[in-house]
Amino acid sequence: MATARLEVESTAYDLPVVKATSGPDGIVVSKLRNDGWVTLDPGFLTTAQCESKITFIDGNNSVLRYRGYPIQQLCEHSNFLEVAWLLQHGELPNSEQYTKFRDGILRRTVIGEDFRTFLGSFPRNAHPMSVLASAVNALAAYHPDTVDIDDPEQLDAAAANIMAKVRTIVSHIWRRRRDEPMLYPDYLRGYVDDFLRMSFAVPYTQFESDPLMVDALDKLLIIHADHEQNCSTSVVRIAGSAHANLYSAVAAGINALSGPLHGGANEAVLRQLETIRDSGKSVREFVEDAKREGHRISGLGHRVYKSYDPRAAIAKKYLKQIMELRGDAFSGERALLNVALELEDIALHDDYFVSRQLYPNVDFYTGLIYRAIGFDKAMFTTLFALGRIPGWIAQYREMLADPATKIGRPRQVYTGEPERNYVPIDKR
Repeated sequence: MATARLEVESTAYDLPVVKATSGPDGIVVSKLRNDGWVTLDPGFLTTAQCESKITFIDGNNSVLRYRGYPIQQLCEHSNFLEVAWLLQHGELPNSEQYTKFRDGILRRTVIGEDFRTFLGSFPRNAHPMSVLASAVNALAAYHPDTVDIDDPEQLDAAAANIMAKVRTIVSHIWRRRRDEPMLYPDYLRGYVDDFLRMSFAVPYTQFESDPLMVDALDKLLIIHADHEQNCSTSVVRIAGSAHANLYSAVAAGINALSGPLHGGANEAVLRQLETIRDSGKSVREFVEDAKREGHRISGLGHRVYKSYDPRAAIAKKYLKQIMELRGDAFSGERALLNVALELEDIALHDDYFVSRQLYPNVDFYTGLIYRAIGFDKAMFTTLFALGRIPGWIAQYREMLADPATKIGRPRQVYTGEPERNYVPIDKR
């Protein structure tokens, strides 16, 4: 095994190196703890918490692959449920495997009357992500026969429950926000097609989803399905390392995703585009003001991608198709798209952004698609979460199966007061 040598003061340490199939190799620093040293890496910028075979990102070259398959190929040829199988099982399914997987999920999409009553207990104006996290956590209470993580059949059932029922929960949250009756799933329709019907249909009337919107949302779910060891995925793994059940771990991931610096960024992008449109300024004037005042422009830049986010390119393609083919119905979105395209053009050619590697990220265009489909800003992050479910499940299962997994317990470098003696209150 290859090793790396670290010299600290007069002591040298030989550290094992784990060879990667793609991307940077890993230096195993665990043994330093026994010698009185810890590594300090705020934000985990260069720290790998695990070995993984699920997702590979090369941020310098706009590469994103699930199980080795480029995201562009999956979006062109596959669908969300097939990608969900791929992430969890490591290979693309054959026809029999896919049909069984698809049918098993669709037949679990009903949530039951008691659970519908539970969802109805939340205020209509509650933030959708708060409701979603609570609902997924509560699924464990409604399905206690699926929480034993040492039982493979129960773990399979929990994974299928979450994949199936989160879709129904998100549609229910949306309808309650609008004070509309909740609709039951239709097993005979596709996963995305039926989600749109449950979200937008009028009861007792025929509803046909727009195939372009079905395809666009299916692809947005795919590009969100996993993204390596991001904030919410790391939270899922940390919770799972304590053997929290799958429902609890996914709920923890949803809570992390709700943060405005993570999943909530797509809301911020749309608000910003609306602000630019309504400001009376040109896009260039807005950008120059932001540069001068040091304000961050939402949707530009990414922790990992130092080139164009490949997911943004896919989202942009679908948004342009929607505007070209359905643009007459979305005049407001067309104006926002024009703002976004001009902002992107400035970012790609202005040295201020190019030198800082601030390229459009996945949030830059997804909010416009969600809005064209019919959802409001508060729902955007729940749609992100719906897409991320298979990745969280795959990461959780990989973590459980990895013999190297230990309960997550980061170290710290203490810089507070040294030992001191207590002073009675009358002498302070």
